[in-house]
Amino acid sequence: MIDISRNYDVLVIGGGNAALCAAISATRNGAKVLVVEKAPKFYRGGNTRHTRNMRCAHDAATETLSGPYPEEEFFDDLLRVTGGNTDEKLARMMIRESKDMLNWIVEQGVRFQPSLGGTLSLGRTNSFFLGGGRAMLNALYRTAEGLGVDVVYDAEAVALQTERGRFSSAAIRHAGRDVTVPAKALVAACGGFEADIEWLKQGWGEIAENFLIRGTPYNRGTVTRMLIDQGVKQIGDPTQCHAVAIDARAPKFDGGIITRLDCVVFGIVVNKDAKRFYDEGEDVWPKRYAIWGRLVANQPDQIAYIIFDASSLELFMPSLFPAIKAGSIEELAEKLGLDPAALDETVTSFNSAVRPGQFDHTVLDDCRTEGLAPPKSHWARRIEKAPFYAYPVRPGITFTYLGVKVNEQARMLMANGSEAENMFAAGEIMAGNVLGQGYAAGIGMTIGSVFGRIAGQAAAAACLPTNSRPRAMQAEVA
Repeated sequence: MIDISRNYDVLVIGGGNAALCAAISATRNGAKVLVVEKAPKFYRGGNTRHTRNMRCAHDAATETLSGPYPEEEFFDDLLRVTGGNTDEKLARMMIRESKDMLNWIVEQGVRFQPSLGGTLSLGRTNSFFLGGGRAMLNALYRTAEGLGVDVVYDAEAVALQTERGRFSSAAIRHAGRDVTVPAKALVAACGGFEADIEWLKQGWGEIAENFLIRGTPYNRGTVTRMLIDQGVKQIGDPTQCHAVAIDARAPKFDGGIITRLDCVVFGIVVNKDAKRFYDEGEDVWPKRYAIWGRLVANQPDQIAYIIFDASSLELFMPSLFPAIKAGSIEELAEKLGLDPAALDETVTSFNSAVRPGQFDHTVLDDCRTEGLAPPKSHWARRIEKAPFYAYPVRPGITFTYLGVKVNEQARMLMANGSEAENMFAAGEIMAGNVLGQGYAAGIGMTIGSVFGRIAGQAAAAACLPTNSRPRAMQAEVA
């Protein structure tokens, strides 16, 4: 049994990708590390359990990537999805460091598979984990434990002892009692606050009651609150988050990737009044899928419906739940609880506005509407081939962007302008430094991996005398 009250060099709070990268990195740089994970062992890993891929810059095609993805293109994609709301210095550093992550993460036991095709269009930009996020996590845990990292589950950080940016200990609630855990450095890698509905309401109001939480129910922002209350600088807007449209039949928490729907580009999306409200074909899906949660959140009762026909049924990965099927648009409306006449009018107007072209869901094709508001800019095809299908969708919150400010060493910055002495952060808790708004597929894992590795290195450097560090580490920090 692990004695968590012993003296550790580095305490890592969290158990997902960012936390494990930090723990491995710190250990490889000579530190003795304890990882405290709030979840039980089966549910360890936070939102990493539900991931599939990671976006990294690279200069050439590989066995699992179909072509190069230069740093500038990555940065341009980030600027596009965030609307420029990013810390450019940190973002460029992250992208630069991401080029080495594909090799480093493999060295930690993670394996990749060839990218998926279809609507994802990620074969060139994103590497997919062989076996998904849980397999990736298991590999990192095996490596961490093999290196001597101690891991304790069902362990919640309930208090932090800090003074003017210096961490000394944490109170960890485990096995029914609070244990003081001293450490020479802290890495906070414990997610956002998306599972705290009351906190979401502070930014969103009562409509947050209708939000579904795609990921872990354990991310409640407890450590984020403590850090900000103890003088760490806050970053981010409490209403900004990774929010996608997910199947409305999904559970309140932890539905994961299998409740996400990738079929928006193949049909139309209507609200409870059977009215369209946004361009379903604005851009390729990986650059636009994360806007749909916010779009649906702004609709009446936070509900919408994706409508398509038989010609599109097999063009995308289905949800865990089957599509609702009907022989006519009117019958489909009745099954959805919509006004049949209103939905028929919306579909008829859409069909009349379609200007056919050469349909190709892998590029920005020339299939569009004309004279329709809002337009459908690409992939517009008439909805006319029975049977007809629909998915009900609600906002699915993955993680929040409000968190703590860090610098290029993943070191927390204090509200008074100083740097924390031995406090570092990685992953969702500091994602708002890079993601002021918006999202593109795989960036969350990039943030976690890059800043996790950096935080681990920096935490080890902060707590070990120079002459006791591994030679490679001494060269890095010289």
